[in-house]
Amino acid sequence: MLSNDDARSWLVNVFTNLNFNKNLGLKITVCEANKAEIRFVWDDKLMGNPMQKILHGGVTASALDTVGGILAIFSRMEKMHFEDSAALIEFTKKVGTIDLRTDYLRPGRGDEFIATAQLIRSGSRVCVTRMELHNQKGDQIAFGTGTYLVG
Repeated sequence: MLSNDDARSWLVNVFTNLNFNKNLGLKITVCEANKAEIRFVWDDKLMGNPMQKILHGGVTASALDTVGGILAIFSRMEKMHFEDSAALIEFTKKVGTIDLRTDYLRPGRGDEFIATAQLIRSGSRVCVTRMELHNQKGDQIAFGTGTYLVG
């Protein structure tokens, strides 16, 4: 039987090594059953508007979706027991975003960005999270709500 810590470590490793997440520079900094946080630093390749030097809206939405998905998976994993890594892999194959709403509040300016997620509901098949994106000064750039299939 895999421990929750082993399952969590495996999943953090998977998220960290996804090429898309690596291209965005996403790093998981908090990973708990009720809260998740990722951070990334400004890079010109993330720019959506070169005249204003702000984040691309897709980067903002991707960061929110990623942190919401991480929280949904971890909150569900806390209630499960995996016999081995094969069972954990089968579980993660069934996870996906059902719905994502992103509200852009101000231009994405900053040197570092912090995306956080809080759990709204965790069921046996569906989880709902609320996410926020701030810069290093604490300016809120966007918030969102995500619904995720987890079972």
